[in-house]
Amino acid sequence: MSALQERRVEIESAGDFGRVAVMLGGSSSEREVSIHSGTAVLEALRSRNVDALAWDPAERNLREFVAAGVDRVWIALHGPGGEDGSLQGALEWLDVPYTGSGVLSSALAMDKIRSKKLFRSAGLATPDFAVIENPSDATSAADSLGYPLVLKPAGEGSSVGMTIVFDSSELAAAVDLALGFCGIALAERCVVGDEITVAVLQGEALPSIRIETPRTFYDYHAKYEADSTRYYCPGTDDSVRERQYAELAAAAFAELGCSGWGRVDFMVDAAGAPFVLEVNTVPGMTSHSLVPMAASAAGLDFAELCWRILETSFLTGSDAGKAGMTANGA
Repeated sequence: MSALQERRVEIESAGDFGRVAVMLGGSSSEREVSIHSGTAVLEALRSRNVDALAWDPAERNLREFVAAGVDRVWIALHGPGGEDGSLQGALEWLDVPYTGSGVLSSALAMDKIRSKKLFRSAGLATPDFAVIENPSDATSAADSLGYPLVLKPAGEGSSVGMTIVFDSSELAAAVDLALGFCGIALAERCVVGDEITVAVLQGEALPSIRIETPRTFYDYHAKYEADSTRYYCPGTDDSVRERQYAELAAAAFAELGCSGWGRVDFMVDAAGAPFVLEVNTVPGMTSHSLVPMAASAAGLDFAELCWRILETSFLTGSDAGKAGMTANGA
C-alpha cells in the first residue's frame, strides 16, 4: 500500500453518524448503475445499524431534503449532477457533511480535459490528447495522434459515449456520439496493453486490479453486465510493479486534490510504462464493481468498506473541524 497525505477518521458507533441519506439515482446517463450502487450501500449500512435512508434527487427536491433532518450524505450518484461538484456544492451550502472529494476536486476529476492537463503539468504520464469541439478538430487529432484513437465525452463516466476508432471511416459517427453529451470531447492516443485500476481509501492505495475483456475495450456492458470480463487482483505478482501502480495512483489522486475514496484508472503499454487515464471520485459499488473487489483483497468486506467510506464524511462540511480530534482513533 502507498500512503497519501490523509488519515482515517475512525468512528466506532453507528449512532455517531446520525441520520444518513444515501444519494442514488439522479438524472444522468448513469442513473441505473447509481441505483444499484446506492441500494447495495444502503443495505450494507443498515446491516451495521446505521440510520440510513435512500434519497433520489431526481424524485425529491432540496426543500424536502432540508426538512428530512439528514445529518450526512453517502454520495452514490454517478456522473454529472453527483460526481462533478454540483451536489457537493449544494451540500456545502447546507453545511451537510458528505462522503468523498470536495467541490473543486470533484469537478476537476469529472472534467477529463482539465484533469489531463494537470497530470501533464505534474509530470504524470498520460496519453497524448486533443480537445474536440467539431468534426474538423477530430480529423486534425486523427492526423496527429494516429489510429487507433479513443474518442469520449469530456464530462461523462462509465465509458458512456466512448469509442475506439480504428480508421477514418469510423470517425464521424464516433465524433457525433461523443459530442452529443456535453458539446466537447476528448481525443486520446490509444494505449494498447493492460488496463489497470487502483482504488484509494482514506489515504491508502488498495491492491491493483488488472482487467481483461473480450470486448474491444472495457465499456459500459463489460463494466456492469458481462460475465466474460476477467479481473486479477492484485493486478501483478511483481511487488515492485505493484508499488509503482500504487504510487502513480496516489500521485494522480493527490494532484486533483481528491480525498476520502476513489479510483484511478490507467493503461500499461507493451514496454511496461503506465499512463494515467482518469480519476473517479464516486466509483461504482455494484456486484461487478472494482473498489469492493480491491477492498476484499485488502481484507475489508462490503459492509466495512461502506462504513469506512461513510467515515470520510467527517472531513467535509460541518464535521471537517472534528477530524483532528478523532483521526486514527486519537
